[in-house]
Amino acid sequence: MAQYFELHPDNPQPRLLKQAAALLTQGGVLAVPTDSSYALVCHLDDKTASDRLRSLRGVDDKHHLTLLCRDLSELATYAKVDNWQFRLLKAATPGPFTFILEATKEVPRRLSHPARKTIGLRVPEHRVLLDLLAQHGAPLLATTLIPAGETEPLNDAQDIRERYEHQLAGVLDAGACTLEPTTVVDLSSDAPTVLRQGGGDPALLGL
Repeated sequence: MAQYFELHPDNPQPRLLKQAAALLTQGGVLAVPTDSSYALVCHLDDKTASDRLRSLRGVDDKHHLTLLCRDLSELATYAKVDNWQFRLLKAATPGPFTFILEATKEVPRRLSHPARKTIGLRVPEHRVLLDLLAQHGAPLLATTLIPAGETEPLNDAQDIRERYEHQLAGVLDAGACTLEPTTVVDLSSDAPTVLRQGGGDPALLGL
């Protein structure tokens, strides 16, 4: 039975976030709001939870999962970042961008792309999610909450609760999110490439 947390969008209650973070530590998968759509998140180092996350999303190991980070210094722990890449990251974070970067050894190999050894990373601009990350004390593994076999993300916490009542450990409700996904930018080669146009404006990166 998924626990349901009703959180103030601008001043989320620390007591509830502490309870939600405890579910992550125990191996639970949560549905959380972001500055794009809702996302599924779990503890980075929990293989069972990450497998469940992929199963709920209906994707295989070739689908880039994303690490949600609190800031750029945390992001740099998990990705190899040159000076030109850092300038682009600084211009676009926090915000609705996902960046594909070469993973460092801090990322478990089972989570990076099997052929390219890359990982998606982003720094969201959403108070509830940032406070949850701070409470958890580490990045969270994430994927957009698009039900398996469907194409549109979910953005209503009550709907998510009804559909995943017995599959999630918890749902964080801080109001509806947008239905626009992040803009995905591949920074793993010599030149940046926009792989998906979403909520982030590529002009911020000069693209």
